[in-house]
Amino acid sequence: MSRIEHFEEDSAPRANRVVPAASAVVVDDTDRILLIKRTDNGLWTIPGGAMEPGETIADCCRREVLEESGIEVDITRLIGIYSNPRHVIEYLDGEVRQQFSVCFACRPVAGELRTSDESSEVGYFTLFELATMDIHPSIRLRITHFGESRPDPVIA
Repeated sequence: MSRIEHFEEDSAPRANRVVPAASAVVVDDTDRILLIKRTDNGLWTIPGGAMEPGETIADCCRREVLEESGIEVDITRLIGIYSNPRHVIEYLDGEVRQQFSVCFACRPVAGELRTSDESSEVGYFTLFELATMDIHPSIRLRITHFGESRPDPVIA
């Protein structure tokens, strides 16, 4: 395991870095949600990752979904901005990142499901199936916020 996620833990290490990232709740035409199984911690998650210099946050979202799942997407709305200082990700090299992710709702427009270096499994799942999957609480929160169809994005 090359990373450890700490969520609302008093004993978590202090963040020493903030990296902008994008994530995506991708929903197909049968209301199933796209998830990938991470290779670094074994958890199921929505696609997402760090923003690269020279790209917009929307471009980051589309790139990360494509890289991790093989699916091209259109962004349909902003779900929220997540920057909880009590959610940090600890890496083996000593970096401890504070979460800072902009989460978008997306729909697939092209591509075929495939795995990558970051994903050992990829698929679309119903909400019923998601209930029994090993998903980090911060990702469940984003999926919940998506399902609430709020008139305004979450800022947390």
